[in-house]
Amino acid sequence: MTPMRVVLDTNIVLDLWLYQDAATPELLDALERKSVRWLATQVMRDELERVLAYTHIVKRLAFSQLTAQDILAQFDAHAQLMPVAPKAQFVCKDSDDQKFVDLAAQHQTQLISKDKAVLTLRNRMARLGVAVGKVFPAALPA
Repeated sequence: MTPMRVVLDTNIVLDLWLYQDAATPELLDALERKSVRWLATQVMRDELERVLAYTHIVKRLAFSQLTAQDILAQFDAHAQLMPVAPKAQFVCKDSDDQKFVDLAAQHQTQLISKDKAVLTLRNRMARLGVAVGKVFPAALPA
């Protein structure tokens, strides 16, 4: 069976490996079993690296006894780097999130995000064959 493809925004990546959010165990398991293929770009990794240096994130890393390198190693182990996607038909109000929308649209993947600006595109992205949602697998079609 071909693995399902997903695009994860930065907050979901933090939920997986830093916050260990209660909504993420199924996604983490799917990534580890390779039943889900996470598509990302170098720009997304660069953003994650930048976010991991934010003061409140550094404090959380210390509390969790993790380092930024621990989280980046998870990114490197699980994400399949793709070229930056061309601009999608639909524009996100938050330009920082456009890269996730573009990649999901180009590859017609699931886009998992809690960002309100991304979630408002749900109906429009569905026209492109892209399911947008907050969690896995609820973001996925039945």
